[in-house]
Amino acid sequence: MDTKTYTRREMASYIDHTLLKADAAKENILQICREAEQYHFASVCVNPAWISLVSEQLKETGVKACCVISFPLGSETPEMKAMEAAYVIGQGAQEVDMVVNIGAVKSGDWELVNKDIRAVTAVKKDALVKVIIETCLLTDEEKVKVCEIAKEAGADFVKTSTGFSKGGATAHDVALMRKTVGSGVGVKASGGVRTLEDAEKMLAAGADRLGASAGKEIIRSLV
Repeated sequence: MDTKTYTRREMASYIDHTLLKADAAKENILQICREAEQYHFASVCVNPAWISLVSEQLKETGVKACCVISFPLGSETPEMKAMEAAYVIGQGAQEVDMVVNIGAVKSGDWELVNKDIRAVTAVKKDALVKVIIETCLLTDEEKVKVCEIAKEAGADFVKTSTGFSKGGATAHDVALMRKTVGSGVGVKASGGVRTLEDAEKMLAAGADRLGASAGKEIIRSLV
């Protein structure tokens, strides 16, 4: 198990500074952009309504603009997801976190899961695509299968959770996902990553990106 000690700058480079609450106001979005620039987070992750603003605020800061799509249920059709992804990329999104069709996964409809992911990777241009698989709703066998499909479909990352379901990231799931996708695809741990201990545990398990609304608190807890 990795026991690496991180500097503030190193830890921040793993964190997608996230605000996805329905009642987030413009000033809240501007605040997380300021924090992201101050602490050098990897990205700011928001809902589509805010991606144009975030992209503008983060210009020349080195912090990426990240946007969720088909969030949080993943129940839109592949065609709808493709349109949403293309739109937010056109608005400045450099990273797109899509929720997979979880119902298709639970049904064992792997053809639809493949089509679902490929619809988004087909329009990604230079953007990174992260596939949220909502691990708390899946068996280990389903997690492995959807990660394999995501890798084959051209996803850049697989991601544990939306943070809006009944559970979030676990070290077990991160390790399983890392083993499945190998070194060529990223693994993002998201949902319930609230403390420095949580962050270190996920990184040790194999994550190379962390989704967290508590990024500022995590960084400030480092001496």
